[in-house]
Amino acid sequence: MSKETLRFEEAMSKLESIVQKLESGDVPLEDAITLYKEGMELSAYCHGKLQDAEKQLITIIDKDGQSSSFDPSKGQDTNG
Repeated sequence: MSKETLRFEEAMSKLESIVQKLESGDVPLEDAITLYKEGMELSAYCHGKLQDAEKQLITIIDKDGQSSSFDPSKGQDTNG
């Protein structure tokens, strides 16, 4: 399954499995390196998915149907 069709939840599950295998300490060095690389790729993939989701969530549609960015660090706009 390619990463393009991999769902976030599936990627997280695979990443958790890799972490458990690496933490067990029973993995030969060569396999551990391969698992580590795969884990880093999955981690980057999940991070990208989370950033995409955040971008979607911080876009607000105003009462006129126009979309605008929302900066959560500034809080609620009390001028409108």
